[in-house]
Amino acid sequence: MKLRLLLVVLCAGHVGWAQADIYKHVDADGHVTYSRVPTKGAKKLNLEPLPTSPPPRARNPSPSDFPRVDNNTQRNRDDTRRKILEDELATEDKLLATARYNLKAGEGNPEVSTGEDGKTYRNVAKHEEKIKSLQGQVMLHEKNIEALKTELSKLR
Repeated sequence: MKLRLLLVVLCAGHVGWAQADIYKHVDADGHVTYSRVPTKGAKKLNLEPLPTSPPPRARNPSPSDFPRVDNNTQRNRDDTRRKILEDELATEDKLLATARYNLKAGEGNPEVSTGEDGKTYRNVAKHEEKIKSLQGQVMLHEKNIEALKTELSKLR
């Protein structure tokens, strides 16, 4: 407890306190007391100064031999990237439309099987599994479209 108090005093106190001599006293019961005032039986602590970290260095410029790209080349690269992303977006739009069509068709076309008695039965579990798979395809294409639109918005 007293050690905590000492740390608080050292940290929050006057700058001069941090440079003051510190004394440690242990009484007959084994209680340890730290103080900046010398008392009978106290020993002076020789504390090393705390290491300080150097200030952050300024960012070094690129080396002179570092490859550079002129504005025209970079603009062409950006245009190519935009074209690729737009093509991917158009492809994903088509795939999404197909996935939605397949989902709608699957919902209206239940899975059936013919029993040994010749009767037709609905296979609900198989139908639900098929619908879940089709919904997953729709969600996948929607997420892809969202990601592509985000990337395109960063270019403009």
